[in-house]
Amino acid sequence: MKERLIEAWVRKEKGKGASRRLRREKKLPGILYGPKTQPVMLALERGNIERIIKSAERESAILFDMRLYSNGKKEEKKVMIKEIQFDPIKDMPLHVDFYEIAMEKEITVEIPTKLINTPVGVTKGGILEHITRELTVSCLPDKLVDALEIDVSQLDIGDSIHIRDIQFPEGIKPEDEPDVTIAVVVAPAGEGEEKEKEEEGEETKEEEA
Repeated sequence: MKERLIEAWVRKEKGKGASRRLRREKKLPGILYGPKTQPVMLALERGNIERIIKSAERESAILFDMRLYSNGKKEEKKVMIKEIQFDPIKDMPLHVDFYEIAMEKEITVEIPTKLINTPVGVTKGGILEHITRELTVSCLPDKLVDALEIDVSQLDIGDSIHIRDIQFPEGIKPEDEPDVTIAVVVAPAGEGEEKEKEEEGEETKEEEA
């Protein structure tokens, strides 16, 4: 199950001392900002944020729901994680920056590419190489997908697939160049060398003749 809900509380205290107190309480400091949002300092539950980070890594999650509590009231917002500061030794999150999304405005983000199905060339002994693992796209937030699935079943040895070959989901526009290579099926290691040796041998025989 994808962890998508972030619970956050507006905090008044700022500075290193306030941040240290939050961490002692198993909480994290954060900040929320956006095109229509004045920067708001946040207090976050450490466990919730650690699960969110794992979800972002495992499920390629990009957009999250935020439930923001302030003065006994709560607001629902759609946010992206802009930056996470980690402890360099313990590799634990120390601070998180969130960006509020305006649902009526296009966003430009990077989404992962996911290769699906087995290429014809692989069944012949070829090797599938995943060249470009992320693409930059623009779309309205409600059109965003967690990953772009690309069918590579038709690729034979020596074939490649580029951005221009991909059918993008409705509402999603690629921002990278059309000739960017996503994946290629190459011959097994050593096969190319054997062919070169064969060709060299044939050339030698022709010269001797």
